[in-house]
Amino acid sequence: MKDKRVLYVSSEVVPYLPETEISSMSFEAPRMVNKAGGQIRIFMPRYGNINERRHQLHEVIRLSGINLVINDLDMPLIIKVASIPKERIQVYFIDNEEYFKRKATFLNDSGQLFGDNDERAIFFAKGVVETVKKLNWSPDIIHVHGWLAGLLPLYLKTLYKDEPLFSESKIVTSIYHKGFEGSLNTEMLKKIQFDGIDDDATKHLQTPDYNALSLTAIAHSDAIIKGSEKLPKLIDEACENSGKPCLPFHPIDNFADAYITFYQTQVLN
Repeated sequence: MKDKRVLYVSSEVVPYLPETEISSMSFEAPRMVNKAGGQIRIFMPRYGNINERRHQLHEVIRLSGINLVINDLDMPLIIKVASIPKERIQVYFIDNEEYFKRKATFLNDSGQLFGDNDERAIFFAKGVVETVKKLNWSPDIIHVHGWLAGLLPLYLKTLYKDEPLFSESKIVTSIYHKGFEGSLNTEMLKKIQFDGIDDDATKHLQTPDYNALSLTAIAHSDAIIKGSEKLPKLIDEACENSGKPCLPFHPIDNFADAYITFYQTQVLN
């Protein structure tokens, strides 16, 4: 992996959020590539429950200041950055006061999904792309983790398909068992189609539940990794029948060699 550029985009990363299957792998995989001589960047949302002072987040003025259009509304994009201690790894945080200031990740005080999680996912996907464009950093691999990041493959293969910076990039999505109950806002499909994304690309999103987001990510990725030992049957079958390279589950204490081999032989070739 020496000198290969890998962009990791995740809804959760330790040490900024509690340890979960997603947040732990979203840290360990970049660390593994970093140690193997690769160049990496990590992107995640700047949720309001992340302690900015403790983790030493600071705004990057040269990257901030543009507006993203979400469902016909201009939403300011703020970029913050921090370094993971002892790892020499930079993490970029996609921020917006309207979407990410609240002191929680996905659920309100009653345990219900935030009503604008759909717009947060759209904002995150578009914010990552626009920030990487400003960095002028062309990744060889874009590796996506977690459902809030799950629209990125769709946007890269549709709205940004003619963007030269990503013309050679390969998209890998890790699919996890952990999702959410119920559905996101039923207007989500309309908001995505506002960006000029057609019916065929969004056919799974009529009911924007966890399965729908997973199926959409699988459809627009170049390769799949099973991030959990057990996946919902529908999603597991979609991975197996996708016709794309699919890496079986490997536990976090024994994944490195399998991931490196998969990247080199199945994704980049």
